[in-house]
Amino acid sequence: MRKRLRVAAVVGGGLLVVIAAGLFVLYRAFQHVPDSYLEAIQLDPALRQQASDRMLQQTAALLSDVKKEGCWQALFTAEQINGWLAVDLVENHPQALSEVLHDPRVAIEPDRMMFFYRFRQGDFSCVVTLTIEPYVPEPNLLALRICKVRVGSLPWPLGHILDRISQAAVRTGFYLRWRQADGDPVALITIPSPPDRDDKIIQIETLRLGKGEIYLAGTTRRCKRD
Repeated sequence: MRKRLRVAAVVGGGLLVVIAAGLFVLYRAFQHVPDSYLEAIQLDPALRQQASDRMLQQTAALLSDVKKEGCWQALFTAEQINGWLAVDLVENHPQALSEVLHDPRVAIEPDRMMFFYRFRQGDFSCVVTLTIEPYVPEPNLLALRICKVRVGSLPWPLGHILDRISQAAVRTGFYLRWRQADGDPVALITIPSPPDRDDKIIQIETLRLGKGEIYLAGTTRRCKRD
């Protein structure tokens, strides 16, 4: 009997060690922070402000250009976008941030973007990474190929993210439909382009990603009358 008890104790102790080790590994995986996010989040405050200001200037220039007939283009860097997310978004658009989602940032590589945010609820905190491949297959049609979602370093189901994208499209009035590309879901978002007061139609024709930058181009043309 004593021998059986000793064996049971050893086995039970071994199982507890295995469970504890597994939980520790799982916790460390949840707490993993991508290097790209660390780099973006640690940007010097003065540089953040400069980058945010530059982002606002670039956006204002783009809005001015698209009102004119002809071709237009714009180049935004990840640093500018992250500066805006860290400064202007927080100061002037706090309602856009959820109570549990904090410190959004982006990283841009050729042909793909990573969106990061910190999920914080109670004492639990982790970094969520959404990897997408955006492109414009035809004028004013934005395609978002959803490649993967990770919580820390762990893969996560896409269902919740897809629901949030659909809800955002409904709120903004964009028409969205889904398709598949090699097993990945692709959101096709039609960007409306009604004539403005000057009878012009704005079309987004190009979206191209490079190392740390995103390039947009399109045309503005006068609406043809019958």
